[in-house]
Amino acid sequence: MATGDTAIVVSRRQANLVFVAILLGTLVAALDQTIVTTALATIVSDLGGAGFMSWVVSAYLLAEAVSTVLAGKFGDLLGRKVVFEVSLTVFAVGSVLCGLAQDMTTLIWARVIQGLGGGGLIVTAMALVADIIPLRYRGRYQGTLGAVFGITTMAGPTLGGILTDQLSWRWVFYINLPVTIVVLAIAVFAIPSMRAGARPVVDYAGIVLVALGSASLILAVSWAGDEYEWDSAVIIGLITTSVVLFVVFVQVELKAREPVLPMRLFRNSVFVVCSALSFIVGFAMLGAMTVLPTYLQYVDGMSATASGLRLLPMVAGVFTASTCSGKLVRRTGRYRIFPVTGTAVMTLGLWLMSTMSSGTGAWRMSAYLFVLGTGIGMTMQVLTIVVQNTATYTNLGTVSASMTYVRAMGGAFGAALFGTLFRDKLSSYAVIQNSGAPSPTELYERSAAEAAPIIEAYAGTISYVFVLVAPVALLGFLVTGFLKVVPLRDGARSHATDVGEGFSAPAPSDRAAQLERVISDTMRRAGHARTILAEILSNSGGRLNPSRAWAMGQTHLHARARGSADLIAIARSHRIPPEVLQPAFTDLCQAGYARIDGDSVQLTEAGQDQFDQVQHAWREWLDAHLEDFAMTSPGERALLDRALTDIATTLVNEPVLAGSPGRA
Repeated sequence: MATGDTAIVVSRRQANLVFVAILLGTLVAALDQTIVTTALATIVSDLGGAGFMSWVVSAYLLAEAVSTVLAGKFGDLLGRKVVFEVSLTVFAVGSVLCGLAQDMTTLIWARVIQGLGGGGLIVTAMALVADIIPLRYRGRYQGTLGAVFGITTMAGPTLGGILTDQLSWRWVFYINLPVTIVVLAIAVFAIPSMRAGARPVVDYAGIVLVALGSASLILAVSWAGDEYEWDSAVIIGLITTSVVLFVVFVQVELKAREPVLPMRLFRNSVFVVCSALSFIVGFAMLGAMTVLPTYLQYVDGMSATASGLRLLPMVAGVFTASTCSGKLVRRTGRYRIFPVTGTAVMTLGLWLMSTMSSGTGAWRMSAYLFVLGTGIGMTMQVLTIVVQNTATYTNLGTVSASMTYVRAMGGAFGAALFGTLFRDKLSSYAVIQNSGAPSPTELYERSAAEAAPIIEAYAGTISYVFVLVAPVALLGFLVTGFLKVVPLRDGARSHATDVGEGFSAPAPSDRAAQLERVISDTMRRAGHARTILAEILSNSGGRLNPSRAWAMGQTHLHARARGSADLIAIARSHRIPPEVLQPAFTDLCQAGYARIDGDSVQLTEAGQDQFDQVQHAWREWLDAHLEDFAMTSPGERALLDRALTDIATTLVNEPVLAGSPGRA
């Protein structure tokens, strides 16, 4: 339930069913960020358009980044259910068009459509969890969702390789259809509708300017050296256009009521440093994943499946380093060592990759990939946590959304630049100029003498690419010298071990929703929800047990939402007979906290006083566990106080997932 809104009351069964739909929607949207990478060589040999290869990845990431901003706003206006269903439909249509594409241009535009739907799915999924899962249980659901986002992003290349080899590259996209149909069916019948909130302010000008500016720059990088010379009028014009658009974007953001990227954030040096590092991490990870499968298929003669499996050492490095660094951050509260060491290890990994040749053995290459993945994992895991830790309450949601956007831009730019460098260097070899680049299958059907020069061309190309991009990671290492050390808040430390944090899975930019997430994570770290509730009831005085507290909260919740509390309406909202609830409300009346008149139930004066005491106990608990938020200014402190009071009320009111009284 969102703070300040009418609560959505669902049974445990319905909540779990909705969560399955949310999980599957997130899974396919996250997979499509990387699933195509192992199919790129086959796609290019089938459709041509090698110069646009990297755009198959970049187009999706750019569209997804824009969509996450718009979907969050439209979800507030139209309701999350509608936006989730529309996003599913758009994603499915984009997937079909990708599978049917007969040329590279059509495929890229279809990927844009896919990305628009994918971004909407991911950000709306996070918001739906907040709508249907009670706050005290929400942390573990959001942690699971974040982990799925991270795991599927990294598992994409392997699955893409299997589909390409066993069926065709088109099934990399068609595989989404049965999943989206199932998710849509669940969404239509199981996701509850929620009334739309106040009309949000959408920074359309900012979104359009930053999207066009980013696209112009990536297009210039993609075309330069292939379609046009670097000093041609077209490339210079695109770069100039990009610079102008970004300058105008800054001016627009300075005046916008709710800017997509508030310029005030750049007054915080921690945000600036972490944004730069997040861009570099996205650049290195997505860039490497874009070109490595093609290299493996040509130089080592691997199938698409095997090239995806060969990336697993990098995946293992990312997850091992992410998990270990997250646990150490949670335990010690120290974080600066990880981006410093991580960028150094990432630089080493990229340099090691530049030493590869056609004679590099599988074990040595696996070690290089593991080193690169370890550097990425050590760096990426703490960035969002550090930024959220230093944000004031006013900026709490904005910094999370901004970090997501920056990392997506880094990934899109990395895919484009890696792809451009790879293509330009490869095309400079005489053997490629004279005979062209065959498909991997065709190459290994030739004699060894014919194939060897082409294999060496691909091997030399990958060395060239990585030796040029390694300095970017080195720049990141130098940037970490400016990262300040700020003590971690409890809320930041509590979700340091969530794998999805490192991948910056898009989340609602609403500050109240982000505060609820911090509180939920803090509660998860503090202990079991039942134990915390027992502590709260003990501190509130009176004669409340969990069953009475539940009935009291439901009475207050329904009276606030509908003007009066009706036992039949309460039972209907939990989809159980009124007779099952009757004993809990009778017990509440016998304790003197409520009275029943027919089917109507209302709190007595003693009951309202007890409600206020429980609310006060929750508020004291929140203050004690979030005391490090006191660094905010007086004005922001007032906003935070109101938000915490609302959340304390929510914690008294909220139903349990079991759909029956007395269980918390």
